[in-house]
Amino acid sequence: GNQKGGKNHALQRRDKKLRKDVTTQVQSSRVHGSRLEQPTVNREPDNLSSYEKINRLPTAPGVYLMKNRKGDVIYIGKAKSLRNRVKSYLTKIEDSRYLIRFLLSQVEDIDYIITDTEKEALILENNLIKEHKPRYNVNLKDDKTYYSLRLSVQDKFPRLSLVRKVKKDGAHYFGPYSSSCAVKDTLKMVSRIFHIRSCSDSNFKSRSRPCLSYQIKRCLAPCCKLVDWESYQKYVREATLFLEGKNQELLRLLKKSMKRESDNLNFEEAARTRDHISSIEKTIERQKVVSNLGTDQDVFAFYREGGVIEFQLMIMRGGRVLDTQAFSMTNLRLPDNEVMSSFLKQYYGEDRFIPLDSIPSGSKHLTGQEHLTGFTPSEIIIPVEIEDRKLLEEWFSEKKGRKIKIHVPKKGEKLKLLRMVMENAKNSFMDRQREKDFNLEALEEIQKRLQLKRLPRKIECFDISNISGKLAVGSMVIFREGIVYKDGYRHFKIKTVDQADDYGMMYEVIKRRYSRVSEDNDMPDLIMVDGGKGQLNVAVRVLKELKKDNVDAISLAKGGDREKIFIPHRRDPVILQKDSKALLLLQQIRDEAHRFALTYHQKLRKRQNLRSILEDIPGVGLVRKKVLLKHFGSLKSIKDASINELTTIPGMNVKAAENVFVFFRGFPSDSESL
Repeated sequence: GNQKGGKNHALQRRDKKLRKDVTTQVQSSRVHGSRLEQPTVNREPDNLSSYEKINRLPTAPGVYLMKNRKGDVIYIGKAKSLRNRVKSYLTKIEDSRYLIRFLLSQVEDIDYIITDTEKEALILENNLIKEHKPRYNVNLKDDKTYYSLRLSVQDKFPRLSLVRKVKKDGAHYFGPYSSSCAVKDTLKMVSRIFHIRSCSDSNFKSRSRPCLSYQIKRCLAPCCKLVDWESYQKYVREATLFLEGKNQELLRLLKKSMKRESDNLNFEEAARTRDHISSIEKTIERQKVVSNLGTDQDVFAFYREGGVIEFQLMIMRGGRVLDTQAFSMTNLRLPDNEVMSSFLKQYYGEDRFIPLDSIPSGSKHLTGQEHLTGFTPSEIIIPVEIEDRKLLEEWFSEKKGRKIKIHVPKKGEKLKLLRMVMENAKNSFMDRQREKDFNLEALEEIQKRLQLKRLPRKIECFDISNISGKLAVGSMVIFREGIVYKDGYRHFKIKTVDQADDYGMMYEVIKRRYSRVSEDNDMPDLIMVDGGKGQLNVAVRVLKELKKDNVDAISLAKGGDREKIFIPHRRDPVILQKDSKALLLLQQIRDEAHRFALTYHQKLRKRQNLRSILEDIPGVGLVRKKVLLKHFGSLKSIKDASINELTTIPGMNVKAAENVFVFFRGFPSDSESL
């Protein structure tokens, strides 16, 4: 296990180094035809014809970068033989595939990078696609929310917590989960059923009485020695089996334990175990069994119409559905097999594999297995054959440290499973299309009723939040094609207005926003503000000052039981029907801007309250206050910190640490003194 784990970590370091080296070289000066130990970008002389350039390409494995007239990378591919692959693209004039026709008309130049092996080319291709985001490659948006659960089995009383990164620290990891909601629900469920602690180590060490989690039966309070080590470890082993999906094995153990307690006339403990079994069985019932194979599988399928594709993934462990995910892509004209291959590279190229040595192996006496599966599939089911299947199997298996197979079923239960996911992909596609059609109708109605210059495909909406001018903030949200675009959201701390002046605050926020926009292409089709005629006049004034008044602006204000929409150069507001698609979309946008502003305002208010509290602590001045806020981030974390932990923070001495500790919890105990 350790050897495989070490190999896996070495592989991750190599991948990271490979990406860093190549990124640097792609952005720097070009190297002509030389082959170095590290990948080097190559480019043939410009005075050669296309066919001469192709014939001069090496037959070695590598990655090619196709560029348009502007020098933008528009497509990246990998090849076993660079010359043969590029020649197949640029000499198949009769090829009817969209991609080939597109390349013939758009590609102006090709750069290439030689690698030692085809597997290195595959890894490099994946990294370069992330770096350049070519228009005509499959490019999954980076998802930074791959959560896992961490069980600190190296501790005497292990803690179960939510983490983003898997570390080689002796703990056991379960995941990754696709969303924070899924992992938080699991964490709550495990706490409810198995009572494993979730508090921080500093809190655990400093507690002198049980916390609320003990009172509501979510923890056994090992911090206060209300449970012995052996009993706690029993719950840890059971929780481990549960998190691994080994529910039937867990139930067998518990039923055997219940019978043993009953035979020993320990009826109270037997009743507790019975309730324990009941809770687990209710949880299992909610997980639908769709396969009798009992294997760990990721099942992929997709539905497409032209360049619009909807991917569906069903994550199955032990024959039960744990999760489903949907991915939508547009303007993608690659053939099905290339789409599938590219998608797998992007999806599993992220941190989706937990290294084998971070998966529990200490339950060997319970399971009879040398290693446990965690959440990584042993099989990936896909709907179409792909050219580099063996290569991907090798790469994924190496990343994970165990055998992973990619399979295209032709018959039997796996084919039924695949067809079910394909049907889900089609339904998801249709749902998304209906939403798109609804939004388009709403946008067309907005343009018509509000007399806009163009269809408002991109809408930016502003709102202000403050209390009597204090802690004033502004927010901006963006909707594209009627759908939220959270990457474009912005917060603004009000800097020039220190009193209750909504107009002045709105003026500052809108001016700061559009003073930064240099290109007309970056401007929205419609600017919207929360408020009445006054707020709208502010927006119009700013746009005029910045010479950007070719953009439409409106405001939306609540008035009794009717929403009022104000537009420039018109005294009376526009009133839309309550069930109007246009009004429903505008309300959604306005409410989202309000939510975003309010959330930020509340965050600042909490921080301000924390600063005020810290000012009352003797020996904690401005510098130490900033250090404490930066290090802990919340009042609860500062309260939970031990004197030892406080002392390790830069700028904090023993006296200051004791002052903080005493301020929040009274005098230090002997165990807390240094």
